[in-house]
Amino acid sequence: MLSFTNITRPFSRVHLLLSFQRPHFSPEVSPFFESFTFRQGLFLSSGVTPFAGGFFRQLHKTVPPNNSTPISKEENEPNTKIPYQRLPEWLKTKVPVGANYARIKSDLRGLNLHTVCEEARCPNIGDCWGGGEHKTATATIMLMGNECTRGCRFCSVKTSRTPKPLDSNEPENVAVAISKWGLDYVVLTSVDRDDIPDGGSEHFAKTIRLLKKKAPHILVECLTGDFRGDLDCVARVANSGLDVYAHNIETVESLTPYVRDRRATFRQSLKVLEHVKKIKPSLITKSSIMLGVGETDQEVMDAMKELRKIEVDCVTLGQYMRPTKRHMKVYEYVTPEKFEYWKKVGDDLGFLYTASGPLVRSSYKAGEFFISSVLRKRQQELGVGSGIAEVRE
Repeated sequence: MLSFTNITRPFSRVHLLLSFQRPHFSPEVSPFFESFTFRQGLFLSSGVTPFAGGFFRQLHKTVPPNNSTPISKEENEPNTKIPYQRLPEWLKTKVPVGANYARIKSDLRGLNLHTVCEEARCPNIGDCWGGGEHKTATATIMLMGNECTRGCRFCSVKTSRTPKPLDSNEPENVAVAISKWGLDYVVLTSVDRDDIPDGGSEHFAKTIRLLKKKAPHILVECLTGDFRGDLDCVARVANSGLDVYAHNIETVESLTPYVRDRRATFRQSLKVLEHVKKIKPSLITKSSIMLGVGETDQEVMDAMKELRKIEVDCVTLGQYMRPTKRHMKVYEYVTPEKFEYWKKVGDDLGFLYTASGPLVRSSYKAGEFFISSVLRKRQQELGVGSGIAEVRE
């Protein structure tokens, strides 16, 4: 058995044969032992310093960082491994191209603006920026830089304890860019800025006020963080003139510690949404849930009921897709049929609208979903024809 007590013993062929066996350590022992190679065994058995042969380079690659946590309940179980999941056909998207895509990208670069579409590697970027079948381009602007003070296990946005200072010109630049594009609906989101006393809430509010001043007709949706639970910051954004306040619970309650940053909690997110409705009942509230990270049907149902209990109006459900190999694995790919089921559940629970599908994201075609839902309700109330196209014309 290989052990540290024989590291300094003289090397011999007999000693190697007798002592070098694959170690069988318990799951509690650091997992780098399971990655020993034959060459590393030779170094240890011969008394050669373990720094030779790149041993500690290998150790560095295999030992998780101190702040890492299990990525799901199943992966936290001993001797349990999530199998590789091949990407199903319904999740494959086209390479982004087109005049609208190129124009929006150029405008963003010129004004030093960031989008969650790029930073989060959204699979719908070609459809949204290119306009899709309706030729209506949509982009979700990400405020306060592209470095987040938090590190959620599903998100590919860069993490930093000390992000760059806020750009004082950003609110004006955002207002100019969006009014220039001639959009009817825009989504503003941001990275978390726990390094700023107010979490960036005043920066958020200023951007909304300037945007509404330049283009009063634009419907503005804001997807915010939890501001560390500071409800004064939440109120500052809610009272700035926006039309839809969105904050995502992201996943079911039991998986929240594994999926989201430890500073974010399921109950804290519910308090944010509840407070918005309390101080401004007319404001539409919205949240989003990722599926495919290890949740059960009952847990999804419970999460949706919790949202309705605090009068959240809109919910979106989409498939989690692993952005890089450094992020948590996909537990399962949920079928389009199951997403249809969850849409029906949402409608039955009384949400103003439920957007549910494999490629649905919190801000994906937000304007189309929102406007279509509102128009349908208005048509029913006024007794107008059922076709959305009739209203648009």
